[in-house]
Amino acid sequence: MRLSLLPLLTSLVVLFVAPAHADLRITRDHGGYVEEYKAKYERIRDRRERVIIDGICNSACTLVLGIVPLNKVCVTPRASLGFHQAYYDKSFTFGMKVISQEGTSDLMSYYPATVKSWLARNGGLTPEMKKVKNGMELWKIIDPCPEEFF
Repeated sequence: MRLSLLPLLTSLVVLFVAPAHADLRITRDHGGYVEEYKAKYERIRDRRERVIIDGICNSACTLVLGIVPLNKVCVTPRASLGFHQAYYDKSFTFGMKVISQEGTSDLMSYYPATVKSWLARNGGLTPEMKKVKNGMELWKIIDPCPEEFF
């Protein structure tokens, strides 16, 4: 009896050549520089990875909703989203919070209709953080995750 090694070798090649897909789990992200978040989420989108919002996702973190396809993003019961107007880096404004209208328009241009609708119902983007926590309001913006992601 002669055994062929070809099926085994083929399986090993597929195992080592196939791209690894990993989920990004957001648990405590308070935001940061918009351009850094755009680049990060574009990489995740291009790799077709999933994003599980499993805690705080505030400020620039919320760009995930406009860059990664919504069918690749979900929320757990611990999720919350926080939105506010964009502002300039405080190191350039002597520690003062100075709103950037251009930055705020840029943020809004990325948000999907579900986010824009929630913001419109809640007074739009303002300097103060507006939060939406788990429940029906959040699920109108983004789908809940299947239970295996909790």
